[in-house]
Amino acid sequence: MGILDSLNDVLKNYSSGQNQNTANAEQHFDQVAQAAPSNVIAEGLAAAFRSDQTPAFGNLVSSLFSQSSGDQKAGILNQLLASAGPGILSQLGGGALSGLLGQGEQVTPEQAQTVSPEVVQQIATHAEKADSSIIDKASSFYAQHSGLVKTLGGAALTIALAKVAERQRAA
Repeated sequence: MGILDSLNDVLKNYSSGQNQNTANAEQHFDQVAQAAPSNVIAEGLAAAFRSDQTPAFGNLVSSLFSQSSGDQKAGILNQLLASAGPGILSQLGGGALSGLLGQGEQVTPEQAQTVSPEVVQQIATHAEKADSSIIDKASSFYAQHSGLVKTLGGAALTIALAKVAERQRAA
């Protein structure tokens, strides 16, 4: 019996392909996130980040960033910046961010607190264009922070749960 077998009743709600009811998505996501391996949650998040039924990747990451702790902000910013490539900070905000980091440095939680969600949205959008694998990297990062992910709302959580249900059916 697989880890998610105990959640079959919950996952059945998301396996019909008609994921219209988002009322219990937050509670269901919480149950699944506690039982499922993080890589399964990451696959679900990646599906939500790529979906045309949710806001763009940059918008979703910006929303998560605004709800994050300093450590979480630094963690995702470092991943985004690594994928966006050199020079991204000098291109954004009229170059005002270029002094944030030296060559090869990591963003600290304190530095991350000074970055606005709007700038994070721009960095994430640029990073997605430069390196499409950033969606998988961000998904893996946020899979470790399921409480934060619940702030994305019912539509995104429903898509994530549908992906987990699909994987469970295939197992």
